Amino acid sequence: MVPQETATITVNVDLPALGVCSDRFSLRNRNRFSPRNSFSAIALAFALIGSSLFAARTASAQAPVDTQQDNPSVAFSAQQKGALPSLFQGVGIQQHLGAQIPLDATFKDETGKDVTLSDYFGKKPVVLILAYYKCPMLCSLVLSGATDAFKASGFQLGDQFEALTVSFSPTETPALAAAAQKQYLHQYGVDADTADWHFLTGQQAQIQRLTSAVGFSYKYNPENGQYIHAAGIVVLTPAGKVSKYFYGVKFEPRDLHLALVQSSTNHIGSITDAVLLFCCQYDPSTGKYHAVITRVIDLACGFTVLVLGLGIFFLSKSVGKKQGPQPA
Repeated sequence: MVPQETATITVNVDLPALGVCSDRFSLRNRNRFSPRNSFSAIALAFALIGSSLFAARTASAQAPVDTQQDNPSVAFSAQQKGALPSLFQGVGIQQHLGAQIPLDATFKDETGKDVTLSDYFGKKPVVLILAYYKCPMLCSLVLSGATDAFKASGFQLGDQFEALTVSFSPTETPALAAAAQKQYLHQYGVDADTADWHFLTGQQAQIQRLTSAVGFSYKYNPENGQYIHAAGIVVLTPAGKVSKYFYGVKFEPRDLHLALVQSSTNHIGSITDAVLLFCCQYDPSTGKYHAVITRVIDLACGFTVLVLGLGIFFLSKSVGKKQGPQPA
């Protein structure tokens, strides 16, 4: 365990110097509380809250971070390297954040039509799912998990983003792609004719160009005719650049929502999303968004200053009205 550091700030307040007498805070004498003491109390509260927030921010900024403990992928690679059978070694997802996918790569869509990847880019972020349609279990779990995340993301498929599933098996056909499209669009709740979620098949050379660009490594097992591969989805920008990775078969809708906002260069989303993105940061090691405590404290400090400033302003206006015009 890493010892935690605590920042302590002592604030000595001389109440008589501020013109605040203790008896004026008693319930018995509360009617004697003057405007001067009102400003003094607000100033005191301002100082105490500001000092507390500054102390918390300093402690969080100076606290050491245990990279080995906080990064599960680092711990896994250190403990498990070389422990996997040879057939599984080299299989996984290596992040290529910012990499450009080959938009000129050619495939066939679910209708058998020749297409290029550029046909699906240019206006909206795209969620890329690499799978194969005859996969006995893992790919169907990824596709089902992605469908559920799409439904709960707060965005509409086809309006704010598109999805693209590409088979990495060169033997699969558009007929298999069409069957898969029908299944998952039915789960999503729309018709295949109206949805912007396409399912592609292609030749090995074109598949390899795409999988290499996004760092997706897999192997074919000739003993059972199946592929050994990792599970996850990739969020791409409208220009076809790798933006975010999410691992596993279940995906947090909030994380997907924020990733789509960032990948669109803030062309979609709301003011609330902008605030969340200011307070949260994408962690490539976990594929999730985590709160950045210093940014949260900065936002709290700004909000506190705003509220106290407005309080002082309205209080001064109220006191001015009660006192009336000064005699000449």
